[in-house]
Amino acid sequence: MIHLSAFFAIYVKFFFIMTPFFVTTIFLSMTKGIEESDKKRLAIKVTLAISITCLVILFFGKYIFELFGITLDAFRIGAGALLFLTAVDLVQKEINAEPTCKTDILKHAVVPLAIPVTVGPGTVGALMVMGADMDGVEDLLLGSSALLSAIFSIGLLLYLSGHIERLIGRTGLVVLSKVTGLVLAALSAQLIFTGIKNFLH
Repeated sequence: MIHLSAFFAIYVKFFFIMTPFFVTTIFLSMTKGIEESDKKRLAIKVTLAISITCLVILFFGKYIFELFGITLDAFRIGAGALLFLTAVDLVQKEINAEPTCKTDILKHAVVPLAIPVTVGPGTVGALMVMGADMDGVEDLLLGSSALLSAIFSIGLLLYLSGHIERLIGRTGLVVLSKVTGLVLAALSAQLIFTGIKNFLH
């Protein structure tokens, strides 16, 4: 039961850090006028790209800290600040309803849809901090399984994006994106406060 609640808590953090509803609105904008089969193929490619990128950051983030001599609490504060800027951007940003590209859409699976739309600077920072906090094989297995579950959820949102748009509409997705921004603001504040508290002690 403890592991299940810990898994769910980590899953929710990862899910919101990757701004799923904002990513879905961008995905819909970029694939406007594209055939449904191509949308689904693109969704699968984006999900794979996000998975590889996030797992590399999660597992090797702590070695980057050691390499550059960065303390975890200093990075918490920096990552929290970047995540807060992402949150502000989500709340204020107007979602572009026009397609940004109509031809050869599958080339855009990694850039920009995976990086930096889904895995932006704030996401990278938060993943590195969470990865560095995980001690032992059990923590890493729990964290990576929660991360992969969150990525799969986002991939499912993209895969079913056409149905979701018809169900709740573009306006509904924009509202959910703003709510994600508010949750991210709270997560970023927690990162910053934890970093400052640990630094002062």
